[in-house]
Amino acid sequence: MTEKRDYYEVLGINQNASDDDIKQAFRKLAFQYHPDHNHDDGATDKFKEINEAYEVLSDTNKRAAYDRYGHDGGHDFESFDFGLGDIFEAFFGGTSTAARQSPEKGQPLHSSVTLTLEEASFGVEKQIPIIRIEYCSECQGTGAKAGTQPTRCTACNGTGQIKRIQASVFGRFTNITTCPQCRGEGRIVTEPCPKCKGNGREKKQRTFPVKVPAGISNGIQLRLRSEGNAGYRGGPSGDLFVTIEVEEHKIFKRDGDDILYELPINFAQAALGTEVDVPTLDGTAKLKIPSGTQTASVFRLKNKGTQHLDERGRGDELVTVHVVTPDSLTKEQRQLFEKLGGSLGKGKKNSKS
Repeated sequence: MTEKRDYYEVLGINQNASDDDIKQAFRKLAFQYHPDHNHDDGATDKFKEINEAYEVLSDTNKRAAYDRYGHDGGHDFESFDFGLGDIFEAFFGGTSTAARQSPEKGQPLHSSVTLTLEEASFGVEKQIPIIRIEYCSECQGTGAKAGTQPTRCTACNGTGQIKRIQASVFGRFTNITTCPQCRGEGRIVTEPCPKCKGNGREKKQRTFPVKVPAGISNGIQLRLRSEGNAGYRGGPSGDLFVTIEVEEHKIFKRDGDDILYELPINFAQAALGTEVDVPTLDGTAKLKIPSGTQTASVFRLKNKGTQHLDERGRGDELVTVHVVTPDSLTKEQRQLFEKLGGSLGKGKKNSKS
């Protein structure tokens, strides 16, 4: 028989440890070696040893007897009976084997949809194709052939759990594991559904209409509740998350809810002023360019941007003017520019320093 280790050594504490020290040491080690989290060989035995040490050292009378007699004497410790999952759940709020038999929500699904800038600005309805897991349409999720029903598992009596009690000098340990025969379901399908092969679930291709709100931005996720994969053991379906991807526009850039546009004009338009047609998300709009306009000047077209998301009103369109220098001139144009240049003289320096 393997010699028992010192309980203080098991928990990694000294004999002067306080109750809080004992509890903190146990919580740390129990989480590390709990069989639900640690599947290494020996983890279960290690977890039992930790629990046994804690059960003695956390009790004032048992600890006093252990300090006096050690493992070899004072066998008046009260019998204790606990399940590994129960202790873990009590200390950490974790999920024991029993909790895993309850209805479980289905897994979420993720998809994406690509929009033009105009669609993102004004809203649109899109059809989203997805492949999801649904309850079998023939057996309605039971996994049993039509006209039959699953039967209660005889190995676990329908609980989905197998309890094994191990005795030791300090009491009994109840180890609870998932039933290997029914895999925790608590029932056995004797005549499987031919369509889903007893799984109770099948893959289906679906297309969902998704209403995209006006003013939505690139990267935002829309959530469609209960449109994801079917749940387990009668649990609700998961959700469908649709990520918005907005295409880059050929002439516009977006800055928040404002639209940016760069407008090229020539020297004459900048010097004399003019009125030009400017493209917007709604079509074209008139923009007055005053005389003496300099390059990089910005003009604002009110309410020509994107819709504010979940709010009334729209952003603006900001038009940045760029005065274009011609890269080639005709003979006549050159003569006119030379004449104009002579009449203008040298450019004035900025009076501000």
